[in-house]
Amino acid sequence: MTHLDPPDGHGRPAVPSAGAAAALARCVSVEPAKFAAAHWGHTPLLSRAAELPDPAGFTDLLSPADADELLSRRGLRTPFLRVAKDGQLVAAARWTGGGGAGAEIGDQVLDERILEQYASGATLVLQGLHRIWPPLVDFARDLGLALNQPLQVNAYLTPAGSQGFATHYDTHDVFVLQVDGRKHWRIHPPVLPDPLEKQPWGGRADEVGATAQGPAALDVVLAPGDALYLPRGWLHSAQAQEASSLHLTVGIRALTRYALVEELLALASEDQRLRASLPFGTDVADPDAIEPELTETVEALRDWLLRAHPGAVAARLRQRAWPASRPAPIRPLAQADALATLDADTRVTVRAGLRWQLVLYGSDSVALRLFDRTITLPAECEPAARALLSGVTTRVGDLPGLPDDADRVTLTRRLLREAVLVPA
Repeated sequence: MTHLDPPDGHGRPAVPSAGAAAALARCVSVEPAKFAAAHWGHTPLLSRAAELPDPAGFTDLLSPADADELLSRRGLRTPFLRVAKDGQLVAAARWTGGGGAGAEIGDQVLDERILEQYASGATLVLQGLHRIWPPLVDFARDLGLALNQPLQVNAYLTPAGSQGFATHYDTHDVFVLQVDGRKHWRIHPPVLPDPLEKQPWGGRADEVGATAQGPAALDVVLAPGDALYLPRGWLHSAQAQEASSLHLTVGIRALTRYALVEELLALASEDQRLRASLPFGTDVADPDAIEPELTETVEALRDWLLRAHPGAVAARLRQRAWPASRPAPIRPLAQADALATLDADTRVTVRAGLRWQLVLYGSDSVALRLFDRTITLPAECEPAARALLSGVTTRVGDLPGLPDDADRVTLTRRLLREAVLVPA
């Protein structure tokens, strides 16, 4: 089996997106290399609006008027909204219900009940905006490509003087983008550095509370256009100031070395020594009985780990990471129209943000691996497929390696139908 990866060698989109660099530049006031070396996963970074390329701020991504639109006219349902007050979540039954004739589903957000909650001091958390609000769909895709990590975007709307959540830590890194109003943030060092998703702050509530009483590592008020990066594990609390506040939180679901451990252990089931049963009658509660078995198991595991192939681990990590980051949306009706009118003069390009790998099996076929499936093509299609996936707008009749336009159209139609390509 021969790997025919994209030019960057990691299965990511072959042509870097200018939007990716611009998205990261909106979040940090230092060069990407310095951010990666000095801050990523280590220390917070405060970036004031005047230090960022667009001091006008983030209202183009989601404004207060946009938030009102989502809350009142879009038929929003749980879990795309949470409501919190005094550090506790408000039961959804208190602000959801049916939407009237033809929309009787019972978990829709009711604007009059949201008004009641917000006016009484509750914080509104709009969740999953990277899936439902077009400017944030595009921004999240670009930023995800810059970081090469899956991410999510939530918005927090907090009334004047209110605090939605008590001091806590997140198990993912975040960018905080202040959109409107001012919010006072108090940041404390971790009680558990680099926590995993299965290590939430609630299990260390006493330590968190005690640390929060001490001096803050960072005590700042974010104004519109300011950005703050927080690595996972750093304690934080935030309170709106003299007016209501709207900020975006971009959560980065970074893969960890523990993810490598998990995949290595999953692959270890291939080793017969590690699948062996314990001796008959072993008392697993007796340390003396377990000790020789543990020694032999550790030895077998060490031997197997030394033989572990990076390609096998990468394949499992791909299955975990790629589905978490969707490529750019397509327009199904326009895509269907393009299929009906496709010919040699049609120009197409790869779907923005699509992650892919080409793998040649023997001399007969080539597999195109995508985030959710694998497409098998004749091996002779490989040069044309690479041209189509390059990120460059391509005329169908100019595709290399195929004998005639009929074959070029057939390949392009297949990849349009599979949503790999879009009309240019």
